[in-house]
Amino acid sequence: MGIFSESTEKKLNGLLEKTYDSEQGFKKAADNVESNSLKKFFMSKAEERLKFRNELRQEIVANGCEIKENNGSIAGSLHRTWMNTKALFSSDNEASILEEVRNGEKAALNDYDDVLEDKQLPPTTTSILRNQRNIIQSSYDKADYIEDAF
Repeated sequence: MGIFSESTEKKLNGLLEKTYDSEQGFKKAADNVESNSLKKFFMSKAEERLKFRNELRQEIVANGCEIKENNGSIAGSLHRTWMNTKALFSSDNEASILEEVRNGEKAALNDYDDVLEDKQLPPTTTSILRNQRNIIQSSYDKADYIEDAF
């Protein structure tokens, strides 16, 4: 048994799955846009989420807990399928994909806020989660700005 409560350990493992979902979603978004600048933006976000996963894995293990990663959640898989479907049938492909990216980022912010409510988190865990959340907030704000450009 690790330092985290069972509930917190479950939430952190949930974040691991969701960072995988985000990574795959950003890769899917990059595959479905024509703009080179958007491709680069989405691929950099995919790489960022891989880094997040590695940080979370290390933090979970460092605190004596088990990693219970299933390579994504059902909701994430459904969201990627929705992005594919929407991209196929949308005449405004890139704007639609950006909208879905923003929806995913908003959900991620809520997930991080949920875990950060635990006041028993070690300072290192809190620091990692806050840093990742701030990066996601920045991504959310940038996606909003880019979407407005369309």
